[in-house]
Amino acid sequence: MLRRTLRVIAGAPLPRGDMEMQMTSRFAIHAVLIMLAMLASAHAQQQTLAISEIAPGVFMHQGRIALMSSDNDGAIANIGVVIGDRAVAVIDTGGSVREGRQLLAAIRAHTDKPIRYVINTHGHPDHVFGNAAFVADGTEFVGHARLPQALTTRGQYYLDAFRRSMGDALIDEVRIVPPTLLVDGDLILDLGGRTLVVKAWPTAHSDSDVTVFDTATKTLFAGDLVFLRHIPVLDGSIQAWLKLLDDLAALPAERVVPGHGPVSGWPQALAGERRYLETLASGIRKDVVDGKPIAVATQHAAEAERGKWELFDDYNARNATAAYSQFEWE
Repeated sequence: MLRRTLRVIAGAPLPRGDMEMQMTSRFAIHAVLIMLAMLASAHAQQQTLAISEIAPGVFMHQGRIALMSSDNDGAIANIGVVIGDRAVAVIDTGGSVREGRQLLAAIRAHTDKPIRYVINTHGHPDHVFGNAAFVADGTEFVGHARLPQALTTRGQYYLDAFRRSMGDALIDEVRIVPPTLLVDGDLILDLGGRTLVVKAWPTAHSDSDVTVFDTATKTLFAGDLVFLRHIPVLDGSIQAWLKLLDDLAALPAERVVPGHGPVSGWPQALAGERRYLETLASGIRKDVVDGKPIAVATQHAAEAERGKWELFDDYNARNATAAYSQFEWE
């Protein structure tokens, strides 16, 4: 050991075995440094939500077709971003503040223009739990005239319920942020060289649905008034939802960003949802007329639709229960 130390001090060459050991150590250290750099890069990339440009100045993030959980950060809903000459509008903010921050980082990778409007298409957690990431001076939160009451009534329930499935780390930072600009009818938002039309609808999917139409690119952000692949979810009125589909189809859009599922051509994107709702409604109405109890009716409701939708078993029985209670009072 002393001889080896003296050789190093004196600049004498190390024995071949020692040199190989030193080279191996250097390679190992170099490999570790490369791995750490790759991990840091991957971590940095994870901080930016994936958004794609579907029309000039119009971006979307397509959420997973899944239930909200800690594994997916609640990132199951579609999100929109529209960039004008002077300002930016965000359509829904995702299912957690973590997702909201990643969305904000993605927007900042494309523009430093101020985010003037955050539009919530309705009050369900997968669309509004990211709002707190966008609370800033000059940002208006836009929503249906009935959205404040919906959030007041259900906000704490949503926080408690999703704390169980998503965990404290994600839910502790969520804040229920109500709209500061209410929509009753149509509201025009000017982003500079780009106009958005926010339209409030009667009770349908929920009691606080709005759509957002970009007149420049004819892109419609439909929120959960439109579902593709993901089974439609009923939290309002099935009769009213079916009734407004024709008015919705009449909007002069070329493409639609649904609340869940891929961007699609318009109005053909409505075909599957219309078929499901009509099938569910006609079957449940018949069961009510025939006097079948709700437990029996929900067991076979819209069974022909089972293979056509993801998450069918998670939502179909609940949809049938809601529809049954409505048809009982026809």
